[in-house]
Amino acid sequence: MRGPSIDWGVILLKPGEMMGDKAHGHNILDETFYFAEGNGVMIIDDKEYKAPQGSVFLCEPKEMHNIRNDSDRPIKVVFIKGDYKPEDKI
Repeated sequence: MRGPSIDWGVILLKPGEMMGDKAHGHNILDETFYFAEGNGVMIIDDKEYKAPQGSVFLCEPKEMHNIRNDSDRPIKVVFIKGDYKPEDKI
């Protein structure tokens, strides 16, 4: 669901996959991640956090972030941003 007042969706990662080739961040938006199904790893500013099913992470503006599925099952992660600003990416 995109714009204009919200940006959210579901990320599906297969075993061994990452959300992106490299971490990314946002200049003005924060972003929340909810691990809805499966266990993964949340990476924020190069620090790794275990992310079991049910975990929630808030990434503040300018925090570089990525997600890795290091399990043997697919994971589903919901992302939520307060506004749809596709240009707000670093």
